[in-house]
Amino acid sequence: MTTLPAAAEDITDSYPENLDHEDLLVRRGRRSGLYTFVAIHSTIRGPSLGGCRMWGYADARQALRDALRLSRAMTFKSAVADLPLGGGKGVIMTAPGVALHGELRTAALLDFADTVEALGGRYIAAEDVGTSSRDMRLIAGRTRHVAGLPRRMGGSGDPSPFTALGVESAIRASCERVFGLSSLRGRSVAVIGLGHVGSRVAKRCARAGARLVVGDIDPHKRRLADELGASWLAPDKALEADVDVVAPCALGGVLDHRSVSRLRCRIVAGAANNQLADESVADRLAAREILWAPDFVANAGGIINIAEEQHGYDAAAARRRVRRIGEILLEIFDRADGAGVTPLAAAMDLARVRLAVS
Repeated sequence: MTTLPAAAEDITDSYPENLDHEDLLVRRGRRSGLYTFVAIHSTIRGPSLGGCRMWGYADARQALRDALRLSRAMTFKSAVADLPLGGGKGVIMTAPGVALHGELRTAALLDFADTVEALGGRYIAAEDVGTSSRDMRLIAGRTRHVAGLPRRMGGSGDPSPFTALGVESAIRASCERVFGLSSLRGRSVAVIGLGHVGSRVAKRCARAGARLVVGDIDPHKRRLADELGASWLAPDKALEADVDVVAPCALGGVLDHRSVSRLRCRIVAGAANNQLADESVADRLAAREILWAPDFVANAGGIINIAEEQHGYDAAAARRRVRRIGEILLEIFDRADGAGVTPLAAAMDLARVRLAVS
């Protein structure tokens, strides 16, 4: 079931290496006129689950690239976390710099709901960049294949606190591996991106006694820096700060060969998806003896929380499972050391093993 918009003709020629997906559905909404994309990478372990991203793209190629890359990452994220879920991703494509409001936003969300429903439960939607739990409530009015709904509706609510908890666990495990102690007291952490998750990561690190450097493209976020007694830097400068840990918590692609050459940290562990511009960057990080916590492991707290909805939601059980992210990372670091490979390669190998035995 694969269709492509006219704006994306010949798009498969641009991304042959990513087309290992089970399904790709692209539809133009009858209400909004906007394109919606759902990529299903795998349903081997269970229905594919992934957020609905509402974002401005210059063309359909960029929107499709996000759907393909992020759905693939969700497969490996669920497998490493040992969840009974596959990987998928939804995208509502808007124009760059255009935020949808009012009737047009409602129309776009209802169009996306129809796309989800057309897949018959093989894809489960949740909130992501540009969407909220309120949006998921609207989508749920047209399809039951939605997760992360408010608790009063039987869901698990906002996933960002659980994602932040998982990132903190990842940072602690990485510090244990590099410094011999998981404590963050006295450690220096640069948090880049102070959105729903990044702001919570910063607060958790501050409460744990870390010295903070923070940065965001929104200057209004500086208020949080003042509240936490953190140093404020532009995001590109925060990336290069002389700290123990860099925590990328905004959009992906922040780590490439050029930026890695300027890092002055010992650890990179954050919430952002697709932090590496390409997989070869993992080798560059290892060559510089910078420990990278694979992003799809470190930021799995949200999906672990949502997975609890499948058998009666229990917040305490979800928190216990999210804290295990640290243990999973330590296993990955052990595997990497034992095989002489990067943490990325070790994490991917662990995921493939779990996918193969499902």
